[in-house]
Amino acid sequence: MREGAVRWLSPAGFFTLRWWDWGPVDGAPVVCVHGLTRSGRDFDALAAALAAQGRRVICPDLPGRGASDWLPDPMLYQPPVYIAALSHLLARFDGPVDWVGTSLGGICGMGIAATPGNPIRRLVLNDVGAFVPQAAMARIRDYVGTEPVFRDIPTLEAHLRVVHAPFGHLSDAEWRHLAETSARPADGGVALHYDPAIAAPIRAMEAQALDMQALWERVRVPVLLIRGAESDLLLRETAAAMAAAPNVELAEIAGAGHAPALMDPAQVALVADFLAQ
Repeated sequence: MREGAVRWLSPAGFFTLRWWDWGPVDGAPVVCVHGLTRSGRDFDALAAALAAQGRRVICPDLPGRGASDWLPDPMLYQPPVYIAALSHLLARFDGPVDWVGTSLGGICGMGIAATPGNPIRRLVLNDVGAFVPQAAMARIRDYVGTEPVFRDIPTLEAHLRVVHAPFGHLSDAEWRHLAETSARPADGGVALHYDPAIAAPIRAMEAQALDMQALWERVRVPVLLIRGAESDLLLRETAAAMAAAPNVELAEIAGAGHAPALMDPAQVALVADFLAQ
């Protein structure tokens, strides 16, 4: 695993986007983008497997997360700004890329794949789709940015096991990995590795359903749509409607909600097989 960085231009100036880079540098690139409060290290298991198959895998930390710069204006923490940052990363590649996006990372992927001249060849949407119900948006609004400072890594891990139980069954080693890669020093303890201000745009408006159907209708590339069987964010009827399109393959993950962790060997193989086509 290597580290990479690019300076990108936002409405507030230039900032640094950092990423985790796996596999041969001349391999066909796969970009993996995480969910709202997570980081690129969530994809370590998937990235290692794809790298072993000769793919170059780039796992960025979105602005305000992980090793990437925090932004001075909380209202910049919105998908159009994330897409601008990610576009600077995509400009580093001369040719097509595959995209794996979990939740927010999938929204960014849809936004890019819906744009004329985009470089996305195949798109994996992990538990996010054309419609997010109001109840799910309210749940997100109520928890983001509210986590305390934790005494130590085991205490943070215990918290993650509760709030991210919908990730599905994970081993003790996998939970520990998530905890260790989610932590930053704070006030004598550890905090989650994101800027709490990412919640500001969500809290600035009344929780309402997010309808991205118009965006989704412009996506023409092959899509693997993954749904956690117990997901409250990607409803079964939304997934079924999306899967009616000829370019969409739907896979439902039993025992998971929002969102499958993509660490289980079967889930890794599902993604790898789709991207190998």
